[in-house]
Amino acid sequence: MARTRSGCLGAVTVRAMHRLLVLYPPPSDPDHFRSYYQDMHLPLAAKLPGLRGYRYSVDVAAGEGESPYYCAFEADFDDAAALSAAQESPEGQALRADVPNYATGGVVVLNYELRSG
Repeated sequence: MARTRSGCLGAVTVRAMHRLLVLYPPPSDPDHFRSYYQDMHLPLAAKLPGLRGYRYSVDVAAGEGESPYYCAFEADFDDAAALSAAQESPEGQALRADVPNYATGGVVVLNYELRSG
């Protein structure tokens, strides 16, 4: 429940969404990672069928201490089926095959349904 302008409680409607989260540990060559990722990989990601939007950041900081990740990428899809279809598509397979070209530190791939709180 959220408050309206008048201060009354009202229902919150949130459209269902499924998120792909990709976390990249530090690469051996951060400059190569950044330039290849931005110039080559992200244009491939933008072609994923069913993609609602994406965001990314490099030089990811930790709240305390050293961050275990250099880059984070988020992509949103209507649901798990849309994400699965995107991953199995020719564009998704090309995207996956491209990862070793820049991600020398490995990659962690997660996906989940977004829920409002």
